[in-house]
Amino acid sequence: MSIGKLTNKRCCNVITLALGLALGGCGTTPEERGLSGAGVGAGAGAIVGAVTGLSVVQGALLGATAGGLTGALTKRDQIDLGEPAWKRSQNSAKAAGTGNGTVARIQSGLARLGYDPGEIDGAFGPRTEQAIRKYQKDHGLLVDGRPTPELAAHIGRQSG
Repeated sequence: MSIGKLTNKRCCNVITLALGLALGGCGTTPEERGLSGAGVGAGAGAIVGAVTGLSVVQGALLGATAGGLTGALTKRDQIDLGEPAWKRSQNSAKAAGTGNGTVARIQSGLARLGYDPGEIDGAFGPRTEQAIRKYQKDHGLLVDGRPTPELAAHIGRQSG
């Protein structure tokens, strides 16, 4: 292998790693950030691999590793590219189901406990998610912002 090819390959590796590092910041939890970073890094790395001296597989592996590690090891306040696309679609589906009894019970309980979930309407929206996250954090629960029946029961026990 010539020096020129080796330098080219190193340059490609650096580009792939940089893309993975830059894109590993989607999500609010380390798990989400790791998954998003790995997925985006793999995609970006495959493209870099396809147009450079790396193979598509090499590029994808490098990108997935860099993005996944970056996502898992960084904090939201260090890099934040927002909520991952797969989670947005889940939240949109939840938000579309207005009149949800579980969400309404959670909203009501959160309001009684001094959290601000917004209007108590059974619709899962940004204010409700934010109030859920604060409650989960304050009570040492997994902070995922999801309105589950288990969370409703926990809030019910706390609010009497």
